[in-house]
Amino acid sequence: MPRIAYVNGRYLPHADAAVHIEDRGYQFADGVYEVCEIRHGMIVDLTRHLDRLDRSLSELQMKSPMSRGALTQVIREVARRNRVKNGLFYLQVTRGVARRDHVYPSADTPPSLVITAKITDPSVIAKKNETGLKAITLPDNRWDRVDIKTVGLLPNAMARQAAKEKGAQEAIYIDSRGMVTEGAATNVWIVDKDGVLVTRPAEHGILRGITRTGLMDVTDRLGINVQEREFSREEMLTAREVFITAATSICFPIVEIDGQPIGNGHPGAMAERIRSTFFDVAEKTVI
Repeated sequence: MPRIAYVNGRYLPHADAAVHIEDRGYQFADGVYEVCEIRHGMIVDLTRHLDRLDRSLSELQMKSPMSRGALTQVIREVARRNRVKNGLFYLQVTRGVARRDHVYPSADTPPSLVITAKITDPSVIAKKNETGLKAITLPDNRWDRVDIKTVGLLPNAMARQAAKEKGAQEAIYIDSRGMVTEGAATNVWIVDKDGVLVTRPAEHGILRGITRTGLMDVTDRLGINVQEREFSREEMLTAREVFITAATSICFPIVEIDGQPIGNGHPGAMAERIRSTFFDVAEKTVI
C-alpha cells in the first residue's frame, strides 16, 4: 500500500506530496516539528508533544495551522491511512509561503502543515537495546535556542554523519566548559559512580525532550531518584551506565564513547528497568 501524506489540507500519495519552493521552511528553516511514537496502535504522549509544539510556535511568533482538536484528528487519520500500528508520525509547521525576504511575511500568511507517518520494525529497536550503541563526542556548535524544536538541523545532521563515519550511532555534544549538553537527536543520561541517575537540567542548552519528561514519571513510579545537574565528558566516560532518550527509541544504552567502553561494555540494568515500564506509564491515545 502506498504511503499517504497530509499537506496543507490534502491527503496525497507520499511520492506526490510537495510544498511550494518559496515555503519559508525550505528557504530559511523557518519552521518547527514534532516526532511522536505510535505503539500497538496508540500514539504515545501526544498531549505533551502538542504542548511543546505550541511552545515552539509561540517562541517563533508563528501561528498554529488549526485547532488542537482538528490537528489531533488529522494526525490520527494520517496514521490510519498508513496503517501504522508500530511506528511514528512526523509533523512540521512552517511560517508558510511568501516572497523571499528575511523579515517575517504578513501576519495573514497561512502557515504550512505537513504530516507523514511510517511503520517501523520493533525488532530493530529490540536488537539495539540488546547490543547497545556507540557514540562519539563533539563540540556543541549549534545556535543558542536549542530549546525550540526547529527544522534547522544541519549541525545535528553533520554530527550524526561524523558518528557514522567513526562506526557510531550517536554524537554527544560537549559545551565550551567540557560539560555534556545532549545528543544530536537525543537527551543524555548517566548512572554515576554512586548509582544515582543524572541528566542535565533542561533550562538551557538542551531540548526538553518529551521522552525525557516521561522518563521522570517512570522513575517516580519505580522510586528511582533523579538528579538534574550538569556532568562533564570525563564523568560520563567513567559512569556505570550511559543511555540516551528519544521519542522513537525510549532509551538506548550506550556501551562505548570515543572508543572507550562504558561500565563493563554492555547495556546496563537501569536502562532496561526504565524501558520495560515506560509504556505502562506513558499517555496513550488510540488512533
